[in-house]
Amino acid sequence: MSIRDRGKLKWQSAFFMPEHVSLLRAMKTDYHRIDKPVLDEYQIEELEQKICLAMEFTYQIKIQVWNAGFIKEYKGFIHRLDELSKRIFLELDDESMKKIYFSEIIGIEVVEA
Repeated sequence: MSIRDRGKLKWQSAFFMPEHVSLLRAMKTDYHRIDKPVLDEYQIEELEQKICLAMEFTYQIKIQVWNAGFIKEYKGFIHRLDELSKRIFLELDDESMKKIYFSEIIGIEVVEA
């Protein structure tokens, strides 16, 4: 959309309301959201085997986590498993701990060094 004003071409209006800007940002974020992938029992079993392998031989893993419509990837070593609360304690490369629930995991890749 172009507007002619005193011979100059204007591409957009000069003023946006704060509400309009926040709605545009929210719309942009919602556009990039994805639904949570549904894993079947074979995929879940494969994830469990990779977790056991990484714990037994202390391999580093890359883990994909679905959180609020976005996929994040973490890289580190499995510190411990908590079967009661169903979460993994992952020691990241910067030596911080990340708690990840089993239900959030959508993919695991074992990195053998």
